[in-house]
Amino acid sequence: MKNLNEHRYTRAKERLENLKSFYHSLIAYCVVIPVLVYINYRTTDIPWAIFPAVGWGLGLVSLWMTAYGHNPIFGKDWEERKIQEFMNDKEF
Repeated sequence: MKNLNEHRYTRAKERLENLKSFYHSLIAYCVVIPVLVYINYRTTDIPWAIFPAVGWGLGLVSLWMTAYGHNPIFGKDWEERKIQEFMNDKEF
């Protein structure tokens, strides 16, 4: 029982770290991208600020999926199922 509680605590702490990382990045995105857009608007007619906004936005989507447990490639609890599979494998 103690091992199970330690495992749950470790997973909860990991999820909390993922959430903090997502929110920190989101706040930075909301501050930096408008500054870049302003600089872009004041300096040139080429809309270069779109590139960091889209790139960072894709990174934010990835962080969001990690923080909230959404993973379209592996599905929900894929990691846990693979761990159980490896533990049950006699040749592992």
